[in-house]
Amino acid sequence: MRYELYYWDGIPGRGEFVRLALEEAGAAYMDVARLPQGRGGGVSALMHFMRDAAVKRPPFAPPYLKAGNLIVGQTANILLFLGPRLRLVPKDEARRLWAHQLQLTIADLVDEAHDVHHPIGTSLYYEEQKREARRAAKHFTSERIPKFLDYFERVLERNRGGRGHMVGNAISYVDLSMFQLIAGLCYAFPRNMARRARRYPRLIALCAMVAQRPNIAAYLQSERRLEFNEDGIFRHYPELDV
Repeated sequence: MRYELYYWDGIPGRGEFVRLALEEAGAAYMDVARLPQGRGGGVSALMHFMRDAAVKRPPFAPPYLKAGNLIVGQTANILLFLGPRLRLVPKDEARRLWAHQLQLTIADLVDEAHDVHHPIGTSLYYEEQKREARRAAKHFTSERIPKFLDYFERVLERNRGGRGHMVGNAISYVDLSMFQLIAGLCYAFPRNMARRARRYPRLIALCAMVAQRPNIAAYLQSERRLEFNEDGIFRHYPELDV
């Protein structure tokens, strides 16, 4: 199967959680929007499945994945679909549902991280809501980050025999997503996250383990890996790193 990933070019965003799974598995895929328009890529190709009236089940927004004739949207839903196909989730139903539950919880924190710099609305520039963003950042860094990370640390602690993994005792898409989540938070709030590092030894060890996996290490050094920037979900504004 050759997969087609549709996500905005130039930002890691939510698409990066899917890319990491595809890269870890060594799956064949195309990052469609990053291809030249002459090769069927670009923004027009990205928007096609959302706007074409012939598409019976249009996705609401990127990311979405095309696998044969099937189109799957929403990051957690895409990973639920890919997990068993890429062997990135345990076989039994209970642990697959557990993995999906954790992925949805990660998605909650990703959304909250985005809303720090856009607390009023996504249609407004950050400069139009800086005052509100400062207030949101104070609440997010002091209350929400520790609430979520304390939970994820407990998940690792209680997964006895899991060899440092979030689900089961082998690499899963949840481990890869946790790596991306922590990397994004460290980019957006470096001082805050540095102060908290000792509190989360298992999460830090998990991120180091993921980064050292051969396919992921090669991907991180390649041009396919997009850098965090101030157009994406995780943005670094020094005044918000309170």
